[in-house]
Amino acid sequence: MSACQTLTVETSGRVALVTFRRADQLNAMNRLMQSEITQAFEALSSDAGVGAIVVTGEGRGFMAGADIKEYAAQTAPEFDAFQAAGARMYAAIENNRKPVIAAVNGFALGGGMELVLCCDIVIANPFAKLGLPEIKLGLIPGGGGTQRSVAKLGRNRANLLLMTGAIVPACEFIAAGLVNEVVDAERLIPRALELARMMAAEPASAIEGMKALTAHAVSGDLAGGLAMERDILGRLYRSETGQRRIEAFAGKNATPTKKEPP
Repeated sequence: MSACQTLTVETSGRVALVTFRRADQLNAMNRLMQSEITQAFEALSSDAGVGAIVVTGEGRGFMAGADIKEYAAQTAPEFDAFQAAGARMYAAIENNRKPVIAAVNGFALGGGMELVLCCDIVIANPFAKLGLPEIKLGLIPGGGGTQRSVAKLGRNRANLLLMTGAIVPACEFIAAGLVNEVVDAERLIPRALELARMMAAEPASAIEGMKALTAHAVSGDLAGGLAMERDILGRLYRSETGQRRIEAFAGKNATPTKKEPP
């Protein structure tokens, strides 16, 4: 993709690192940034050379929601267009063919937390705080926050967050399952990249199938999910990579045949 003004995309091996670069605005999202995030993640999804993605922010913020100055100046049609474009952006992350790891380095508020809710794995540093404070503006989240927060936190936890606008330390989301790990600030990116490399080293078709299955599981359609699981497993088992790995594992763990005494 062409050079971006609001973010950078760096690749090392099969891992891509996306970094938001509006540190002076706590990486608040304007229309240009929204467009560039969409382009970046759609391109990475179709890039066979990339196996996993890490996303983080520059400075003290992961993403402090929408750029309120731009937000306030929008006409009603512009506001509607911004929300529609936002839906495409969040889908580019949530439905990405590659696992997406959020490395939350600071504030993830409003649209920033909605972006975190779209990720597959969440690592944070001790200074990270997350929240959906739209109620303070007399609004509600518009990027899926009301739906994904319930799916990932449970209804009562989501209600408390949504209806108070509370901004909560990342460590408090570990028990709820949204945040996987809280690590020292200097270890945040190395740890996220380590996990990304582990995932990128596995067969892309298996990782993609796993991601689709866990996403489907949230719908509560157990029978459909089980059928989908059997279908994907069958295809992976019959694949060249699957057969090669199974045979290698079986050979490595084969019990040596005892020789008969002469």
